[in-house]
Amino acid sequence: MAQELTETGLTAESVRGIFGLPEQDLRQYSPLTLAFIGDTVYETIVRSMVVLRGQRPAKALHREKVRYVSAPAQAQIVARIEDKLTDEEREILRRGRSTKTGSSARNASLADYHLATGLEALCGYLYLKGETARLLALLREGFGESDEG
Repeated sequence: MAQELTETGLTAESVRGIFGLPEQDLRQYSPLTLAFIGDTVYETIVRSMVVLRGQRPAKALHREKVRYVSAPAQAQIVARIEDKLTDEEREILRRGRSTKTGSSARNASLADYHLATGLEALCGYLYLKGETARLLALLREGFGESDEG
C-alpha cells in the first residue's frame, strides 16, 4: 500500500512508498541504470548548490553549473574522493567506469568520460540506497569545499 502523501522529502524511498514500488537489490542494477538516475541526482545537487549561493542571471548560473557538470570536472571529483570510498562504493565506481556506454565523449577524453560515468553510477547507487548524507559528504569533498566555506 502506498504511503500517505506528506512532506517526506524527495528520496528514492519516498518515491518507492508513494508509488507502491517494490524493493530491489541495487547490486543487480546495471551501471548504466545507476548512472541514468545518478546523472540527474548529481546535476540536481549542483544546480541546488549554485542557486542557493545567490540569485543571478540564468546565464551566470549556467556558467557556474558547467564548472561542475562536465566529464573533466567529474573526473577531478573522482580523483579527490576515490581514496575515501568504501569497498562497496569503489566497486560501484569501477563498474560504472568500466561499462561500455554506447555513446562517445564530447569535449572530453574517453578516460574522463568513463570516470564521469562511474561517478554518476555512484551517485545513483547512493541515492537509491537512501544514503544521501554520504553522497553529499563525498561531493562536498570532491568539490573541494572546506568546513569554513
